[in-house]
Amino acid sequence: MRSYLALLGPLAMLAAAPAAAQHISYETIEPEITLPTGGQRNIAANAGTAGTAGGAIKALASYGPFRVIDAGRAALVDSTDSRSPEAFSAMLRDYPGIATLDLVECPGTYDDLANLRLGRMIRAQGIATRVPRGGSVRSGAVELFLAGVRRSVDAGAEFAVHSWLDVDGHEPGDYDAAAPSNRRYLDYYNQMGMSPIEAEAFYAMTNSVPFDSARWFGAGVMGLWVQFDEVSMPDELAQRARVTFAPVTFAYAGD
Repeated sequence: MRSYLALLGPLAMLAAAPAAAQHISYETIEPEITLPTGGQRNIAANAGTAGTAGGAIKALASYGPFRVIDAGRAALVDSTDSRSPEAFSAMLRDYPGIATLDLVECPGTYDDLANLRLGRMIRAQGIATRVPRGGSVRSGAVELFLAGVRRSVDAGAEFAVHSWLDVDGHEPGDYDAAAPSNRRYLDYYNQMGMSPIEAEAFYAMTNSVPFDSARWFGAGVMGLWVQFDEVSMPDELAQRARVTFAPVTFAYAGD
């Protein structure tokens, strides 16, 4: 399980996109960490961070980590695992009108392969993803945000990323860029609408942080890497969040 201990101000690290390449400065936070037994990418929230909003949701029904808010909206309020794709299917069977998934309290996943499968299901169902004010999308949950056919964020949303670690203790940089362990994420990002250059740049950014560290940032910085369809924040910050980032040179972190 991946656990991150501190939160930077949601928009404190916002930087405008340069003309040629992204050079974004981040602060690295050292977390408490328990190494996974396999396929886990998960970041626990701290008291006082944005990632504490999940418990306040009044739900019509619960399906694993999902809560049905009304006939057209559901929320993700916990980590996903191997059972989450089936829980998602059951939710849509009972509430077929759900068109938006709010990512409220999303630490990550206990099963990365199932999580990627879930993301493809979200995209295939034509569901939009939204991070509301106070929402927290961390680690493997970032892939689920990317799955939305439309993506929206509110001011005060937060994101956190770092590299994965496999059961043998290897991180992405320990493998060739074309290795299946890396290609599965690049292929996923392509399927979620990123160009190959965008996918490689985004993946390199997430992997520039070791597994035992974390990078936290707000909606403005996330908008430099991921195209939003709707943002709810002051005009100047919204303009920056809509910027499509310039291509960057791709390099994996690690030796």
